Amino acid sequence: MATAANGAACRPSAVGTLVRRWRESRRLSQLALGLDADVSPRHISFIETGRARPSPSVLLALATALDVPLREQNALLQAAGYPPVFPATPLDDPAMAPVRTAIELLLRQHEPRSAIAFDRRWDLVMVNSAYSELLALTFDEPPADLVPFRLTREPRPNFLRLVFDPRGVRRTIVNWESVARALLNDVHRALARSHDPELQRLLDELMSYPGVPKQWREPELAPPPGATLAFEMNLGGTLARFFSAVTTLGKPQDVTLDELYIETFFPADAPA
Repeated sequence: MATAANGAACRPSAVGTLVRRWRESRRLSQLALGLDADVSPRHISFIETGRARPSPSVLLALATALDVPLREQNALLQAAGYPPVFPATPLDDPAMAPVRTAIELLLRQHEPRSAIAFDRRWDLVMVNSAYSELLALTFDEPPADLVPFRLTREPRPNFLRLVFDPRGVRRTIVNWESVARALLNDVHRALARSHDPELQRLLDELMSYPGVPKQWREPELAPPPGATLAFEMNLGGTLARFFSAVTTLGKPQDVTLDELYIETFFPADAPA
């Protein structure tokens, strides 16, 4: 606990505690953060100990230097008593029509290969026909609300649950342990970046599925062998191998778009 100039004890404010947690999670000293954000280390110290209330501009400068997601930047502002500045517009809002068109175009252009759009919790937002057909090969009845090129409805099917549930796509993934371990590492990285409690609950749920070793709760530090990790799937007796690329929207100013990802799948084997 810090001490003010008059000798009174200073308790860290809510925003000060959050700033300190974000700084420590990024492994930055107050000096290093100050240099990156153009804020004096002394002022950062006062913010973290509750001796100073940061202005919105200072908070946003610190958040940008700390690579804080837009959702959590809003939380920082609210913790300091300011209104949020980044909207969170639902994708089905009329204002999002150009974005929906762009997502659909990206997914259509990737045909006949699979492509999906998902959010920060790996909930599927939209899929193309190839991905829907892939699921049809693994399910007697694929998720009914996964209509190609249409926004899914809440509660959305979850890509990670499909991979981890023994009744889902997992039963067709030949190298399931390697794939599942790599996906859990992605969840760990997303948690480190966002501190999202909902993502933590999803991680706990994934860990509860049969056949998931307890040690997978800790991220794997050793890099996987090879340039990419391929999904190896047994599709009706035919072995298919895929790797994927993930794309994000450039410079989003909306929470929904900041949390939107497009994943496209490619054949992992060179054509004969």
